[in-house]
Amino acid sequence: MSVPERSMPPLVADERTTLESWLDFYRATLVQKCAELPEERLREASVAPSSVTLLGLVQHAAAVERNWFRRVLVQEDVPRLYAPAGESEGGGHDGGFELAEDATYESAVAVWGEEVRRGRENCAGRGLDDTSPFMGGEVTLRWIYTHMIGEYARHCGHADLIRERIDGRTGV
Repeated sequence: MSVPERSMPPLVADERTTLESWLDFYRATLVQKCAELPEERLREASVAPSSVTLLGLVQHAAAVERNWFRRVLVQEDVPRLYAPAGESEGGGHDGGFELAEDATYESAVAVWGEEVRRGRENCAGRGLDDTSPFMGGEVTLRWIYTHMIGEYARHCGHADLIRERIDGRTGV
């Protein structure tokens, strides 16, 4: 998968376009933070004690996309992509941060791209006020979009610091 184009979200738009545009902006930002780095650098953590890597962030983004836009939004019975070490398949938070020996950026970004595609597909026919069962209550698509924007923004900040530590590149 090539690096997605990162477009500035429109300054004047309806709510859905605004939410989707910001989510796409941060999706593209995360992948751009990984651009042009060799595989071994994508596996580097920024500084101890953190073990977070750029590759792990991409894996985590795929897991979160799957969780919210497939498992929660449309109640699709799909397994988690990455379970943290020592945690069962049915356990808590989505993983992805821990790297398997055979994990590659190419495979991680392909999985991430497919989860983004499926997420867009699952959102297309739904209104922002449409709900899905979640934690004994309901959650709206609007809430999920807002949560995902925050999730990506947070991890793009992590990616920025990791990339700066690796090669000094900032501002993407």
